[in-house]
Amino acid sequence: MKVAEKKYYKPEEYLALEEAAYFKSEYIDGQIIPRAGGSTNHNRISGNFCAALNFAFKQQDYEVFMADVRLWIPQKRIYTYPDIMIVAGEIEYLNNRTDIIINHQVIIEVLSKSTTGYDREGKFEAARTIDSFQEYLLIDQTRIRVEQYSKTGKKRWSFCEYDEEDEAISLSSVTFEISLIDLYNKVKFEVVEKEGDDSK
Repeated sequence: MKVAEKKYYKPEEYLALEEAAYFKSEYIDGQIIPRAGGSTNHNRISGNFCAALNFAFKQQDYEVFMADVRLWIPQKRIYTYPDIMIVAGEIEYLNNRTDIIINHQVIIEVLSKSTTGYDREGKFEAARTIDSFQEYLLIDQTRIRVEQYSKTGKKRWSFCEYDEEDEAISLSSVTFEISLIDLYNKVKFEVVEKEGDDSK
């Protein structure tokens, strides 16, 4: 991910700039980093997952947020916009700001070329510093593949991988299941391959 400027910003400076900005940026320990643009496949996958979650949670005490709500990770001084967040029970806001949540339970990220490394390592490490965080999913948009990390105890996480069309993902921290066929509904993998062709 490319840094917007070498200057270091205070969190309150970032928030003020973000309110006036035409595009979203994330904040990582003093640096402001523009968010990567989304693809149609990225949007399809996020939409499919979010729609299924909202339908499943109609009678449950969970809420789903998609892309526009910030997460604050105080120990790492990070403001980030997860593709999808699940919050259990009452939402906890930072300083009563309804655009910043501090008690996420599940984060779901659709991987992009520019963010894969950070999503897989840096963001996951940072999110684990929040006690309410229980589960992390990374979804590949170039092929059928999902990585699932589930908390099993203090500093202990289990790993599952899904890469077959006839499989279904079951979340461990909430009662929810989605088939990979439904998750990847209308996703066109060949489009991603053409966009990523280094010969062009």
